[in-house]
Amino acid sequence: MSAVLALDGVETYYGRIQALRGISLEVGSGEIVALIGGNGAGKTTTLRTISGLVRAASGRVTFAGDDITHTAPDEIVRKGVVQVPEGRHIFPRMTVLENLELGAYARGDQQSVHDDMDDVFSVFPRLAERRAQKGGTLSGGEQQMLAIGRALMARPKVLLLDEPSLGLSPILVETIFSVIVDINKRGVPILLIEQNARKALQVAARGYVIETGTIVKSGAASALLADDDVRKAYLGEE
Repeated sequence: MSAVLALDGVETYYGRIQALRGISLEVGSGEIVALIGGNGAGKTTTLRTISGLVRAASGRVTFAGDDITHTAPDEIVRKGVVQVPEGRHIFPRMTVLENLELGAYARGDQQSVHDDMDDVFSVFPRLAERRAQKGGTLSGGEQQMLAIGRALMARPKVLLLDEPSLGLSPILVETIFSVIVDINKRGVPILLIEQNARKALQVAARGYVIETGTIVKSGAASALLADDDVRKAYLGEE
């Protein structure tokens, strides 16, 4: 399977502090790939490096065969690499509709934008009911739906999800993961960061384990679910 997105030996720093140490990973066409690890392990920094929000000091990030290591963040979005950040970061004073429209800011095909809006509302009927409501008045689960919907409006060719189930009730967690699987079935590869390692590995084809900025394990998601070290460290099993 050809890699749509790949990191090769990426090292990233915050000032003098090294956050990523020779990270190499791939997301293939049609895959969900999980990146799991503890707090401060480097998961979010990996996504921020891919998105161009943090610059890699060395190594390469490639998308569809093109080197995007030093590409501007807005251009990376235009290429089709779209991130849903941890904490949602919707615009609280704007309506649901306005938030979704901002997701398509780089597009000029207005008819297609309207079609995609209808598609987002079909995926998230609750957003359709609240299209005129301010984003800041939505529940946590609804805000997560809005954040994902806004990303879909950019027509992603690969989707980066950072902790999509964080702070949600168990029922909403199931809803969000069902949507993630549905988006992937539509042909969108996904790199998924998730504290709920079990859920992430259950929907992923492959996974990577990151500790202190280093990939320490990788393989089929089913193999990682059965790995004793992973089960003890991330699945809460003895």
